[in-house]
Amino acid sequence: MKKLALRDEILLKVEKPARYIGNEVNSVKKDPRGVDIRFVMCFPDVYEIGMSHLGIQILYDMFNRRDDVYCERVYSPWIDMDRVLREEHIPLFSLESQLPVKDADFLGITIQYEMCYTNILQILDLSQIPLNAADRGEEYPIVIGGGPCTYNPEPIAAFFDMFYIGEGETRYNDLMDIYKEIKASGGSRQDFLERAAELPGIYVPSFYDVSYCEDGTLKSMMPNNPHASRQVIKQLVMDMEQVSYPEKPLVPYLKATQDRVVLEIQRGCIRGCRFCQAGMVYRPVRERSLEQLEQYAVNILENTGHDEISLSSLSSSDYSRLKELVYFLIEKFRDKDVNISLPSLRIDAFSLDVMSRVQDVKKSSLTFAPEAGSQRMRNVINKGLTEEDILNGSAEAFRGGWNKVKLYFMLGLPTETKEDMEGIADLANKVAKEYYETVPKEERQGRVQVNVSTSFFIPKPFTPFQWASMFTKEEYLAKARVVNEAMKNQLNHKSLKYNWHEADVSVLEGVLARGDRRVSKVILDAYRRGCIYDSWSEFFDNGKWMEAFEAQDLDPAFYNLRERSLDELLPWDFIDTGVTKDFLKKEWKRAMEGTVSSNCRAQCQGCGVRKFGGGVCFEDQD
Repeated sequence: MKKLALRDEILLKVEKPARYIGNEVNSVKKDPRGVDIRFVMCFPDVYEIGMSHLGIQILYDMFNRRDDVYCERVYSPWIDMDRVLREEHIPLFSLESQLPVKDADFLGITIQYEMCYTNILQILDLSQIPLNAADRGEEYPIVIGGGPCTYNPEPIAAFFDMFYIGEGETRYNDLMDIYKEIKASGGSRQDFLERAAELPGIYVPSFYDVSYCEDGTLKSMMPNNPHASRQVIKQLVMDMEQVSYPEKPLVPYLKATQDRVVLEIQRGCIRGCRFCQAGMVYRPVRERSLEQLEQYAVNILENTGHDEISLSSLSSSDYSRLKELVYFLIEKFRDKDVNISLPSLRIDAFSLDVMSRVQDVKKSSLTFAPEAGSQRMRNVINKGLTEEDILNGSAEAFRGGWNKVKLYFMLGLPTETKEDMEGIADLANKVAKEYYETVPKEERQGRVQVNVSTSFFIPKPFTPFQWASMFTKEEYLAKARVVNEAMKNQLNHKSLKYNWHEADVSVLEGVLARGDRRVSKVILDAYRRGCIYDSWSEFFDNGKWMEAFEAQDLDPAFYNLRERSLDELLPWDFIDTGVTKDFLKKEWKRAMEGTVSSNCRAQCQGCGVRKFGGGVCFEDQD
């Protein structure tokens, strides 16, 4: 009780105590002494962001359905709480039981974004768990990582006992059963890791030796333990009807980043955009049934009290029963003031009709993601969107009463020219012009607003662009200046607003995305210099990161500024996502030619994921 009283005391010293108290609506209460496994699930960012993450909600629900497992949560303490925990020497504790994270059996960390890597070290440090996996003895929890960043786990391999590659519903129960068995028989940490490594999808970094060529490229990566396999195969659910979904998701006390019900309608994407990692690694497309989604929607809204439901997918427009689902939701909740959010939609007549029916009278802005300013560049990236599509969609929106549009683009794409950059401003101007030509003067609600944002392209593993080179900070900023100058020269420049991403953050993200094991020394060095919350612009300190690179004798240019050879061994080549390297090479070459590839439903491109035996690859086939 003394420790709990102390925690009550420290909560008075922080800005938002509700981040740390637990007991939210639908949180699970168990006696930690009455379970075999205590699993603490971590999102290495602040509570409000972590509570918006669907993956943790799914695993939290799945784990806690087992009587022998207690799944709890922990998030990155905000700066004020971080300081108090260090000053008072209080180990980081979970929200549910308020017990130290270091006393759990597992610490599972979901890794969504490379710029949270120092926050992973913060979690370990505040939990009083050794930062390097090699330094952990029997008394510490097994630290396991999952999520999209594990498709290249090498830059953070030193900090994890194991990684789970793929979707958690398939192997976690097996993993828990193995742990119980080893624990009951008095087996060691090593015994468990060896048994776990035999499971498909489990990667134990310490069971592999890495060597490098004289030029710094990867020479080999070979298992050093007979229980480890040379290839780790991603795990995925092929029958979406057979896996559980949280019908009583956690409802936070604080307003979360996404304060709404999230209904996952499908996994995967048919589009094949060459820059998009998620579109490649989550293949093939697997849909949930309309009937199941209708029932989930009713139950979840009833169990949470939320007044908004969001349909989650990489490309919602490609869900085959979208129209029926949306019209069901509109009709079912017509009198209950439930707003329906449809992200990732193509802006067409149906989408605009739906949005006009579900949005308030005061219409919010519409979002398009052309990604590139010219048709040539959109063909290079295989975006599958023409200028006519964008302008027709804009005209439909303006006729429907919208006068605010957001346009998202990338700068620094392979083969990009000055004309492609200036094309961003030209396209934005054409969208504004469409408003003035479409909407009669007497019906206009003020001036149209076209907000243009550019991020700097970052090549990601398992995409056709994984071999591409990047640029220096100065070169990226020069590209943004080209766009900015072109914006000022447009006829409708008063209707245009332009902003761009931080260039130094993009450069660092590029290193972390495609780095190898040597990068872990830089991450650790940067953390010890005080780097934390690097995804937050007010805390990002590029100077400290550059000092860390210099101290560890690593050059960011090696990872970013060279175009990799197609036969180079890449740090993530040991992972089998189903999408073959030959397919990625073919798509890289087609990108250089500016050739468009069909989407998966129009024509199979032979990417390799048919081997999983389901999903869109087998639609309409006996």
